[in-house]
Amino acid sequence: MYSQYRNYLKTISLTRRWIYMTRNNCEKMPDPLDLCTGLQKKEILAFMEGKCDPYHMDVIKRGSGTKENPTLIPSAFNGRIIGCICNENRFVNYMWLEKDCPKRCECGHWFKLNNVPAFSQTH
Repeated sequence: MYSQYRNYLKTISLTRRWIYMTRNNCEKMPDPLDLCTGLQKKEILAFMEGKCDPYHMDVIKRGSGTKENPTLIPSAFNGRIIGCICNENRFVNYMWLEKDCPKRCECGHWFKLNNVPAFSQTH
């Protein structure tokens, strides 16, 4: 009986020590922004500034899509693969879009690359 009680007290003592150490460690944890470096830090800072899509990968709603007023697709490069969901179809029509060369999808919408600075060069 005494050995069981002793083991119980030892367990409580270890548990208290663990809780005490956990509390102290939580108070001394650094800010995640202080720990990250490089591109990850740039992404977090951009998100904090309100730029939630630094790589321009969000879905873009099609505009009028005429030849005179095409839907502008942001890109930091000379070409980009885009996908068009034609006429609420469940399949995506992918195409390669080049700089200064508007392109027409099979559904009739026109797309054109809009030059934007690269994310890694802006910060």
